[in-house]
Amino acid sequence: MKILVAHNAYQHRGGEDVVVEAEIALLRQFGHEVEVYALHNDALNGMSRPAAAVAAVWSQQSAAQVDVLCNRFKPDVIHVHNTFPLISPSLYWTAAKRDLPVVQTLHNFRLLCPQAIFLRDGKICEDCIGRLPWRAVTRKCYRGSAMQSAVITTMLAAHRAIGTYRERVTRYIALNRFARDKYIEGGLPAERFRIKPNFVQAGPSPAWDARSGGLYVGRLSHEKGVDVLASAMRAARDVSVEVIGGGPLEAPVRDAFGERYLGVRALDDIMARMSKARFLVVPSICYENSPRTIVEAFACGLPVIASRLGALADMVHDGVTGLLFNPADATDLAEKMEWATTHPEQMARMGHAARSEYDAQYTPERNYEMLMDIYEDAISTRDRGRRAA
Repeated sequence: MKILVAHNAYQHRGGEDVVVEAEIALLRQFGHEVEVYALHNDALNGMSRPAAAVAAVWSQQSAAQVDVLCNRFKPDVIHVHNTFPLISPSLYWTAAKRDLPVVQTLHNFRLLCPQAIFLRDGKICEDCIGRLPWRAVTRKCYRGSAMQSAVITTMLAAHRAIGTYRERVTRYIALNRFARDKYIEGGLPAERFRIKPNFVQAGPSPAWDARSGGLYVGRLSHEKGVDVLASAMRAARDVSVEVIGGGPLEAPVRDAFGERYLGVRALDDIMARMSKARFLVVPSICYENSPRTIVEAFACGLPVIASRLGALADMVHDGVTGLLFNPADATDLAEKMEWATTHPEQMARMGHAARSEYDAQYTPERNYEMLMDIYEDAISTRDRGRRAA
């Protein structure tokens, strides 16, 4: 199978970029030809604001470049990840012109919420689901800018009006049931969805004995709940948590955790620490889609203490592969961490269950099988449409 992968990389490399690279490597490992159409947001530095706004809604350049690439490479399927802002949805129409099936992975909620995480003033906000997100402009939801929010709203309005999202994507990949259901609630066709989570390579052999302490791995920002974790640590008794990551809240996190703040670390070091910790904390106050850190933890046999919120409650089974606490509730989080610290045998059982969950759902081999099923489904749908025509 020949796959054309399209992705607009972010200025600050994040989990989505890592997922895309891992998936490309997986496909090549199994012998597929993969061509990558990639743009990077650093290119925005050389563009005027009007040019960038026009490109976000409809990029003639991307459409032409993808057309040339399809003519040369002749892909069986196009797999799209992020198109905002430089690739734009014009790609879908280029694929339609060539009668090529398109698979779109939805890594975030951008098609429903210009901010992409359903968060406003520190609280969940679903005001734009199922309707034109004009409120995002008046509230300056995207980067605190009415103008930038207006660009995204215009893009969404234009492509909803011409049926791009409903008609030009053959199959959507949601990373979990929660995300799928939100997108269907927002108006996308239910029959076009398939669920395929992210994957990671297996971690070090899990050490079930002699584990201790907790771990936080992720961006140090308000939506990730690190301030909730800091408050919980002040309330918790005899609990130790190490923090790995960087971001805008680095200074207060350094003050709160002292020598337990480890900064940014390489993945090998993170996985090694996961194999020795007793629990991972995921205290997000926003709708996470599918954090790689949870999959990495499960790969290391590490139970997760997570907010009972959105997809996190889908991924972590309370009392089985970890513990859930009330979102933004530092007292509840402190109690859960205290319990995890004082019940090593129960946490070890959860660690076994977490590793079993990884083996069943999150291995590269299992992910490859699911991805192939989705590609073949998309191609056969295109073929049925040809015969019907």
